Amino acid sequence: MINAGNDQSSPSFGLDLTPLIDIIFIVLVFLLLTANTQLLSLPVDVPTEADSNLSAVSQEKHIAINVLVNEPHWALDGKSYADFDEFEAAFSNSFKANPKAKVIIAADKTAPVQPLMTLLAALQRQNISNTQILMEP
Repeated sequence: MINAGNDQSSPSFGLDLTPLIDIIFIVLVFLLLTANTQLLSLPVDVPTEADSNLSAVSQEKHIAINVLVNEPHWALDGKSYADFDEFEAAFSNSFKANPKAKVIIAADKTAPVQPLMTLLAALQRQNISNTQILMEP
């Protein structure tokens, strides 16, 4: 049992910081639970069934974008670009020259995800929402 008596023989320990530590932990938990983190997302429509039909690439004019495994990760109609800014400028010029062309993305299945997400973000910045992603059957 703990006594709060005034016994002169017990040593004095100074301030009791336990209530202060309790308040700090309560405030810390409150701040962690109420902190809002911004969730970034890109809407992507994917097939809902595993056996859904894949459509063949049409023979209309198209702009092919490749996402490669190794550096440089981006290629436009077979020509690779070391810097993404160069690639984006070349793609923008190609798309402005032929705005009715379909954009087709062919990503290697072992390629990292970050270059593909960078590419999709660039397409979204240019308000290009109708793209096709090539997949192996």
